[in-house]
Amino acid sequence: MQEKYKPKILVVNDDTASLFALSGLLTSWADENNCLVVTAKSGEDALRHVLLNDFAVILLDVNMPGMDGFETAEAIHKRARSSSIPIIFITAFLVDDLNKLRAYQQGAVDYLFTPVIPQVLQAKVSVFVSLAKKNQELKAQTEVLGLRTQDLQAANDKLQREIKERKIAVKQNEAKDKFLAMLGHELRNPLSAITSAASIIGFPGAKADSVERAKKILSRQSLHLTRIVDDLLDLGRVMAGKIVLNKTAVNLGEVVLSCLDSLRASRAVDNYQWSIDPIDTWIDADPTRVEQIITNLLDNAIKYTPAGGTISIKNSVCKGATKLTITDSGIGISKDLLPRIFNVFVQGEHSLDRARGGLGIGLALVKQLVELHGGDILAHSEGENLGSTFSIVLPQDMKSRPSPELNEVRSLKTTRKLLLIEDNEDAREMTTQLLKAHGFQVLDAATGAEGLILAKEEKPGIALIDIGLPGMDGYEVARRLRSDKDTKGMYLIALTGYGLGEDHRLTMEAGFDAHFVKPLKLQQLMLAIETLQVA
Repeated sequence: MQEKYKPKILVVNDDTASLFALSGLLTSWADENNCLVVTAKSGEDALRHVLLNDFAVILLDVNMPGMDGFETAEAIHKRARSSSIPIIFITAFLVDDLNKLRAYQQGAVDYLFTPVIPQVLQAKVSVFVSLAKKNQELKAQTEVLGLRTQDLQAANDKLQREIKERKIAVKQNEAKDKFLAMLGHELRNPLSAITSAASIIGFPGAKADSVERAKKILSRQSLHLTRIVDDLLDLGRVMAGKIVLNKTAVNLGEVVLSCLDSLRASRAVDNYQWSIDPIDTWIDADPTRVEQIITNLLDNAIKYTPAGGTISIKNSVCKGATKLTITDSGIGISKDLLPRIFNVFVQGEHSLDRARGGLGIGLALVKQLVELHGGDILAHSEGENLGSTFSIVLPQDMKSRPSPELNEVRSLKTTRKLLLIEDNEDAREMTTQLLKAHGFQVLDAATGAEGLILAKEEKPGIALIDIGLPGMDGYEVARRLRSDKDTKGMYLIALTGYGLGEDHRLTMEAGFDAHFVKPLKLQQLMLAIETLQVA
């Protein structure tokens, strides 16, 4: 950049001979010193040059017609870009002190009187040319430093991002390790209890009361395992946007009472003082997901409230929405934890007491499900040991529907003939016994082909069909039942371990009336049959 730069010298004089003489004195010297001499014959001409170029120094004649040297200098220095150009006035007349003062006020740095001595002229000009070259070098260095600064800033920004990403990755790895450790603990506890209970039941000399307790433990811990797996799967599905809601009118008050009944099987509900005001309020929601939301919130309140504490439940209607509030007198939530309470895998310090259990995904799942319904959830606590309050707001359903009486539902089912097609022997046996215990006449088959034969011969009103059957899968079984005039009117229920929207779509296309995710919930089956009024 330095070799390409040529400082320019502007010579201004209205007299052609004088202009030629001055420029001639500088031309040879300018070539040797890599400079360029520019000439102007008037102040106006000089201003045009200044507008287009930068100059190292201007040699300006004082006595010019029209715009004289003083006026030209004033005009040049009024512009910000040219205000610092040094000006050497040249005159053939002696000037008094006032004129010298005026010249210096207009930015003059020196005076030269004609005839000009070449060596003196070149010496004075060389000072400003050298200064211009130094300034250009500094400017070039500044540009280089600026580019280096930008590169360093970019490198620093990249480094900071990498540091931040590493910290996040470390935290994520730590959270993953802690979660896997908690998951192992949470799974081993119920599995250990189930294994021990099964051993007691199978022990020939076990007492009747011990066997009865073992059966209750099996039931309770199986429900606990199911909830762990369901929460894990559902959280992944909802965060991936793969949950499809089957909305209908849901009585929120009834769901609350139903959830409490369910929790009695796995939690010491009676060890708490309850204040329950679940009035009949109807919401537009997926009943299964609402049950999941409320069960998680109630389970959370029980888990973190010492025995003997108080838990209150209240719901109300306001501005087209239903608000459910669950308040406990438990361990509360610290101020630093409260903003993160709905994050995945987040638990308070008290969770180190593993007797309380939990994976830290329940509240995260609740928040995702509530928001999927177009609702909102809030958490509040005054601090540790001061209890907690969780409130959910869900859209209200304006078409209130009377709920079926559960006793009536059960009475309608006790005489139903039901076909169960399930290839897993243990699952088939246990489900058969469960259905028979609730009044169903059960026909069971291990394959789709066997099930089709039984269906045509016995003509049951209901068929529970596992999708993952060997050979002929559940979809094909359903299609064949629907295509046969003797079985096309059966109520077909799909049993599967998959509950995504795509799975629901496939079962409906195959001809199923309902889609149940394993393990089968008998009450869900009964309510579904009642809704469709199977004859």
